[in-house]
Amino acid sequence: MAVSTTKPARQHPGEASARKHAWLGSALSFGGAPIGNLYESVDDASATATIAHAWQRGIRHFDTAPYYGYGLSETRLGDALHDMPRESFTLSTKVGRLIEDDAQQDSHADGFIVDGHRARFDYSRDGVLRSFDASLQRLRTDHIEVLLLHDIGELTHGANHPAILRQALDEALPAMAELRAQGACKAIGIGVNEEAVCVEVMPRFALDVIMLAGRYTLFEQAQSRQVMAQAQARGVAILAAGPYNSGLLGNANGPGKFYNYAPADAATVARAQRFYDVLAFTHTDVGAAALQFPLAHPAVASVVCGLRSIAEVDQAAARLQATVPAAAWRALHDAGLLQEGVSMP
Repeated sequence: MAVSTTKPARQHPGEASARKHAWLGSALSFGGAPIGNLYESVDDASATATIAHAWQRGIRHFDTAPYYGYGLSETRLGDALHDMPRESFTLSTKVGRLIEDDAQQDSHADGFIVDGHRARFDYSRDGVLRSFDASLQRLRTDHIEVLLLHDIGELTHGANHPAILRQALDEALPAMAELRAQGACKAIGIGVNEEAVCVEVMPRFALDVIMLAGRYTLFEQAQSRQVMAQAQARGVAILAAGPYNSGLLGNANGPGKFYNYAPADAATVARAQRFYDVLAFTHTDVGAAALQFPLAHPAVASVVCGLRSIAEVDQAAARLQATVPAAAWRALHDAGLLQEGVSMP
């Protein structure tokens, strides 16, 4: 899991945890939403070069979903990785939506700059199997390592959440467990942006993994305390996605303007600025601290970072290996910017 192919890298937080899971390729994972044209278009050649460069830099786990560009992200990953030895990388994708042709779909309402397709929720057994089959075709493989049930929870489904949860427990997750038993995947779980549904599902269905986006990050930990504790107790691996909270802490020179996939309000930006102010005293890159922080938690197996370009791959690889002094973590704690009792690198 070195971040360079030319010299050995020092062990970083999360490396031992990543090695513990046979289905996981590296402690830093490639998030595939940006190459699905999230918010802006990426051409095929640039996407292919970015994926290949990530592999060359030692990133060995690649995460995607049918929803990301309505199949575009999966297709690009499948094409770019097809000539790599299959045992040299691991894949995760998701079920819960079916991608359909729709000549009228050109509003880009979901944020993906892709015309002619739409995504429809389907958590039925048949929907899961159809989605998985289509994903394997796009990814050009006969198996994946991690299969996640995508976007269940009240945050996404509102008043329909109880019915969706029942269907997830009665149909979707059992179908995924069958795929795991058949060897079509090695681990199953859920991929969500909220804590509540994780806490609801874990006691009722045995999960291997949870991808939790944006809730256990340097910027916030309050809305993940229960899920992190229960995951650790139950041996459920956490894939910590969205480490920059939609770019809020990803910039080198100051806070970004987005949080939770939407424009950040003034109070959120002001709090983010405090991280930059505090870490400036220890000459610490905020992005490096944000990328490394989740990996210190014993339940976290990998941090999933959305990557759009070769430059972003290089930046993430460098940040993972950057030295963040102990004084930086103490300063953040003393400033009240980290929750009491959180694991620090």
